[in-house]
Amino acid sequence: MVTESPALPVTLDRASPTPLAVQLAEELRAAAGDGRLRSGDRLPSTRALAAQLNVSRTVTAAAYEQLHAEGWITGKHGSGTYVTTAPPGSPAARPRPRPLDDTEVTAVDLRPGSPWAAGIDRSAWRRAWRGAADVAPLPRPQRAGIPAYRAAVAEHLLRHRGLRVSAEFDGGGFEDGDGESVLATGGTTAAVAEIAAAVLSPGDTVAVEEPGYQRAVQTLLAAGLRVVPAPVDGDGLLLDAIPAGTRLVYCSPAHQYPLGRRMSAARRVELVDRARREGWLVVEDDYDGELRYDVAPLPLLAALAPDVVVHLGTTSKILTPALGVGWMVAPPAVVTAVLRHRDVTGPSPSAAGQLVLVELARNGDLGRHLRKLRRELSERRGLLVDALTGAGIRFLGDDAGAHLVVPLDTPEAERTAIDRARDRGIVVDGLVRHHFGTPTWFGLAIGYAACSRPQLRAVIPDLLSLLSQSSEPGGTPSG
Repeated sequence: MVTESPALPVTLDRASPTPLAVQLAEELRAAAGDGRLRSGDRLPSTRALAAQLNVSRTVTAAAYEQLHAEGWITGKHGSGTYVTTAPPGSPAARPRPRPLDDTEVTAVDLRPGSPWAAGIDRSAWRRAWRGAADVAPLPRPQRAGIPAYRAAVAEHLLRHRGLRVSAEFDGGGFEDGDGESVLATGGTTAAVAEIAAAVLSPGDTVAVEEPGYQRAVQTLLAAGLRVVPAPVDGDGLLLDAIPAGTRLVYCSPAHQYPLGRRMSAARRVELVDRARREGWLVVEDDYDGELRYDVAPLPLLAALAPDVVVHLGTTSKILTPALGVGWMVAPPAVVTAVLRHRDVTGPSPSAAGQLVLVELARNGDLGRHLRKLRRELSERRGLLVDALTGAGIRFLGDDAGAHLVVPLDTPEAERTAIDRARDRGIVVDGLVRHHFGTPTWFGLAIGYAACSRPQLRAVIPDLLSLLSQSSEPGGTPSG
């Protein structure tokens, strides 16, 4: 007997930021878990369900694939797809699994800001964790970071960023010393929070790139600071937009987030000169600093003006945010203030994450991974650049980092493009949400680190199709 497909209790919200594939999987999972769908019920084919819901077949296929992996459904050759969970309350009933985030169900994730975690050599990863576990337990937190970690970071900065810094300092800080030193941090956002609390006072004015890194903006606001958005152009932060009396300027000169532009050498010199004249402390977020393509390196702000620049880096993009560690290279007064703040508040960066990085560096695995990372991302960048160029679609930010930007003319065009991508099982980011003030830049930020190279190749035709409907070659956004 042929089992008839039940009416599916599915409602998709196209206005929701949650991808349609995620919504569909959640709806079907919930229905199977609470008995609205019963064990043995036959589901429509992915093609039929896509037509029923008026979505791409990529959406239904991605949802079915995830549910099959979880064991909620099974496929029978020649007869279709069936629910396998038992009704609630029966002996065979299974617990409903925890909700999954959208990256676990989405067909292809092209949002920027994610690392190529799949490219980390698993043998090297296990070796590093075993080596970290061989270290005797620390009797107390290391407020500045484990010495071996600071030394590994100093070597990394010298080899990969051309920045010469010291990993040594006396326990009291640098009040009477000179030169910059490395401190371990819990990552970029954690470092920004420490600087805000240790160096600045509530009500102080800070200038942040617009559009820019909103997590940093919210961290500064949470510290009671007055945040002023400073627009960016093709050369970087517009210095004339920074008001008198500003205490701190936050920027990402290596690969501006999210526009992807590199700050020009002339703008860098002008920025540090102004900082010295007007008393600004400049925070240099070295976002994607290890990644550049076909262009010469530009001097780090910290190398140009170590007396007024705090340099921030992290393992989040070159390895994984799961390590929970980063670094700060700062002038003596800032180092001293941050260490005193840690003495009062207590938290210190993850010792485990620091030890893992030490082992990766000691075995040469960190350097090998960075070389592999650059080669792989260069290949992916080439795929995107060639495709966009061939289709006559304007883009920017491709000479560094792990994402590029396709400008669009209006916020409506951006929203439509994001929705169309989601309907095809592709998640991309928009520029509007990266503004603190009134949005002036619109478009898509397309990352190519989190997906695989075959996935990227597979979705490029869909990307070109939806972008061709949304953008005009040579169009110029405001800003």
